[in-house]
Amino acid sequence: MKIQEIKKLEMDKLHEKLAELRNKSRELRFSIANNQLKKVRDLRDVKKDIAKILTILNEKRIAKESKTNKVEDK
Repeated sequence: MKIQEIKKLEMDKLHEKLAELRNKSRELRFSIANNQLKKVRDLRDVKKDIAKILTILNEKRIAKESKTNKVEDK
């Protein structure tokens, strides 16, 4: 998943996608532990996507807070 795609999503969709990826990460870890998964790199890719979503969520939260602080300062 690319950053540009993630930035276009709304907060609700980002939270849903985050929960989905966390579940997928858990399933991949269990598969790796049971030696059922051949492509271990998939877990790394999912972790990177989770980090991207968390970064964008944090950026949006900070932008929202700074907007409300500017309005309150006036």
